[in-house]
Amino acid sequence: MQKIRLLFTALLIPVDFAMLVLAGLAAYWLRFTTPLTEVLPVIYEIPFKEYFQILIGVSFLWIFIFAIGGLYTIKIDRRFFPELGRIILSCSAGIMAVIVVMFFVRELFSSRFIVLTAWILSVVFIAAGRRILILIEKATTRQGIGLQRAILIGDSWAANNLADIFRQNPAKGFAIAYRFSRFDDATERQIKEILAADRVDEIILADPLLDRKIVSQILEFANAYHLEFRYVPDVFGEKSFAVETQLVGDIPLLHVKRTALDGWGRIAKRCFDIAGSAIGLIALSPVFLIVAIFIKFNSAGPVFVRLKRVGQGANLFQMYKFRSMIDNAHILKKDLMAYNERKEGPLFKMANDPRITSVGRILRKTSLDELPQLINVLKGEMSLVGPRAHEPEEVSQYTLEQRKLLTIRPGMTGLPQISGRDKLNFSREAQLDIFYIEHWSLKLDLIILLKTPLAVVLKPAV
Repeated sequence: MQKIRLLFTALLIPVDFAMLVLAGLAAYWLRFTTPLTEVLPVIYEIPFKEYFQILIGVSFLWIFIFAIGGLYTIKIDRRFFPELGRIILSCSAGIMAVIVVMFFVRELFSSRFIVLTAWILSVVFIAAGRRILILIEKATTRQGIGLQRAILIGDSWAANNLADIFRQNPAKGFAIAYRFSRFDDATERQIKEILAADRVDEIILADPLLDRKIVSQILEFANAYHLEFRYVPDVFGEKSFAVETQLVGDIPLLHVKRTALDGWGRIAKRCFDIAGSAIGLIALSPVFLIVAIFIKFNSAGPVFVRLKRVGQGANLFQMYKFRSMIDNAHILKKDLMAYNERKEGPLFKMANDPRITSVGRILRKTSLDELPQLINVLKGEMSLVGPRAHEPEEVSQYTLEQRKLLTIRPGMTGLPQISGRDKLNFSREAQLDIFYIEHWSLKLDLIILLKTPLAVVLKPAV
């Protein structure tokens, strides 16, 4: 469901832009090419090419205004009439911006008819475009495509009403896949079995009178198993979370966000990753060639290695690195576990690991061995910034809280890498990564990326 929501929300931007351009063209056509010119003679005619260039610029400005006006907020149940009011307000703000610009730049164009007509038509065209998208989205969900499969917990009136509403109206975006009247150890075991065999997207808690300790336990469980969490309010008292509210029938349902990356943040970060990894691969291609030559001449084996790692949502992927160890080094790891210098946490570290080649030692100290992970970033398996990608056997030793590290894509670098690198114990590293997940921003990504080279130089990994 998350992907469907993101897709339809992302489509709003090109659809709105196209509708704005069409509205502007229609206003120009009405003013200059219809019998209306006989009633309202044209005093000043702007050439179409010049008008079209202005129209494109104004349309980009309006998209920005729409974003500020909340027209691109990601929602499960997007409804037309509540959006119509925001469309009118945003188009009005946009036309006011145009009028202000016209006041200071009179040579732009001075047709009050076009301005008034474009404002009216923009509301009509934008509303029509969004109405069509909403109808397509609801038709899709009615067919059961992209529904948010949920586990409903509770035996209250709210739980019964929600179950009836979602069953009778799939366009709300939910399908109750499983339901439990309470949450206890037996329920937790059953849900774990369900998650191992079936796809579930979230837990909905609909018992306002449930004990806070159990509520916190359910929330921790949802975070640990990468499930969205929604609840009927008045269960957390004074405890505050990052939440968004949705009205289902007459029942307020609150969504606890696991990370600031939910919604548009995820799209922005992915676009940032695609641009950064593509530029990095092109710019660093000479470095790739030089490193490959040194690896080949130094020891037998491939230039690249593919390592099994656990990514977002506990999904496995193959992480690319320059080979820094002898071929088939993973086979020898179990014989070296007695020399593991990390006594706390699941990670393995050995200062004088005999498996590392002479060139590999240099690659590790300079972190050049990690450059091929740009390929993983471009493929969407990793991010430029995020938690460290760990091996399956390491992830199996995570605590319940540490499983939150699998909420987002792992990164090439992250907060731990600029805050002590391998000197940090695993618990502190996990705390920093969880802080990043909960407080993500593009600004934070840029800071981490800019500080990473300095961290490599000043505090090289062993």
